[in-house]
Amino acid sequence: MTESTLYQHGTLALLVPGLFRGTMRVGELMQHGDTGIGTLTGLDGELVMEAGKVYQVAATGQVRVVDPDELVPFANVHYADYTDAGTLNKLAFTDLQARLLELMGTQNAFYAVRIHGEFSHVHTRAVAAQREPYPTLVATAAAQHEFHADDVEGTLSGYFSPALYAGAVSPGFHLHFLSDDHQFGGHVLGGELADGAVQLQRFDDFQLHLPNDDADFKQADFTGSDVLDQIHQAEN
Repeated sequence: MTESTLYQHGTLALLVPGLFRGTMRVGELMQHGDTGIGTLTGLDGELVMEAGKVYQVAATGQVRVVDPDELVPFANVHYADYTDAGTLNKLAFTDLQARLLELMGTQNAFYAVRIHGEFSHVHTRAVAAQREPYPTLVATAAAQHEFHADDVEGTLSGYFSPALYAGAVSPGFHLHFLSDDHQFGGHVLGGELADGAVQLQRFDDFQLHLPNDDADFKQADFTGSDVLDQIHQAEN
């Protein structure tokens, strides 16, 4: 695995019907990268991987270090080798995404995004752990908890995925946040950047690992389903 490869376990599409059982251990996942995002079995919270450490933001809002034996149904990781892309300031979340696209110069490549700095406001969410029999991905919206923080220092990190690979990924930006004091974070729904240093990393290779030995995955039928619409509803 090189710095030009983005590694992904599972797909967004497999989460749509409720395939939330963990199918890879965190320790194995981190053999493919030192940085990334994901979730645990049952969509239990939001993961942030930074410098080889894995943090979970739970639905309670608490942040903890994840054990290597815990399992993920979906995650992305890579080896950090960012390029500095300047600083940005006083941007609402939607405007920030637009500026990132300008800096990237294309919407047809995978990118890792990292912004460290001061945020005027951050709006996040984390889903509570689901139990078997698992609900659909869209249904988990009722189990998510939302959080807000003002004037917080931290890191916004995650990925941009091209629409070319919709289904395997959620097209567009998928970003998580973790405060410097590890007291706040989650999947980012909105906010405003006060001032931050932007780093980008483009990938030339996308390695997708599938849970082919999982019985539920082998039997699931995705034909004819409105997978992309449901991914959009769940991610936004």
